[in-house]
Amino acid sequence: MESGRKHLIAYLLLGLVMMLWAGNAIVGRAVRFDIGPLTLAFLRWALATALVMPFALPTLHRDWRAIVAHWKIVLTLGVLGVGMFNALLYSGLQHTTATNALLLQAATPAAVVLLDRLVFRTRAGRLQLLGVACSIIGVAIIVFQGDLAAALGLRFGRGDLIILSCVMVWSLYTILLRLRPQIAAVSFIAATFAVGLVVMAPVAAWEYADGARVNWTPGVFAALAYVAVLPSILSYFIFNSATSTIGPARAGQAITLMPLFGAFLSAGLLGEKLYLYHFAGMTLILAGIALGALTLRRKLGAGTRAGAPLEDLR
Repeated sequence: MESGRKHLIAYLLLGLVMMLWAGNAIVGRAVRFDIGPLTLAFLRWALATALVMPFALPTLHRDWRAIVAHWKIVLTLGVLGVGMFNALLYSGLQHTTATNALLLQAATPAAVVLLDRLVFRTRAGRLQLLGVACSIIGVAIIVFQGDLAAALGLRFGRGDLIILSCVMVWSLYTILLRLRPQIAAVSFIAATFAVGLVVMAPVAAWEYADGARVNWTPGVFAALAYVAVLPSILSYFIFNSATSTIGPARAGQAITLMPLFGAFLSAGLLGEKLYLYHFAGMTLILAGIALGALTLRRKLGAGTRAGAPLEDLR
């Protein structure tokens, strides 16, 4: 019963994370003419690191030996999930439409399942695969507004390839989280944020040398405050914790909620209307996530009866 409650809480918190990340994409698109994508990513992590470090220093001192002993995976996760992912996301939003970006991000659950199979030989069950398919179809319905002709007329360009690279980077980060050292969450967040900041510094400097400048409007200040605190500090804490609780494939499947939240945020912030296809897509997305949760529940039940430890069931 206790494990079931933990998994339910993990799913609910992942929903919050996806809403905040959907807002991150909207903000990144909104300020694209005022700040370069690499500069935005660097300033985001500079501010996030500065905010989290005062709280992390005591545990970093305690966990330093473990971090050094596992420096390869800490470095890899920092480069992938903090540095590369955000640089690619903001860069892709400069060159592609929201429709294409949303569709490509919906490929994350499938990419997580595929990479998990290739790297860790994790076999996805039929219900889990069906859940992934339901969620992706639901996203496609929302993205293409229920119009098959729009889906058939989809074209991919430079920005789409960047977003696709972003999807693969995040999927790899998600499956590799299982290898993170057993240290305090705040120590891990601070260490990976610092790695991401170091990675972003030279490319942001290159962007500045290439002539990119920041137009310091109130909107840019507000955007930086938002992306540094909510989609960064809060969301990474939650996503990393939820991934350790329900496994990478199911945590990755929650990404399909982002287009759904994007539609609702656009309706609330931009006054755009919601149509029947939004609710049809939402139903399929939620059904897919429910199937993933059902698969986990069955595995937990089977493992408990067999006496297997819970961490071996993911």
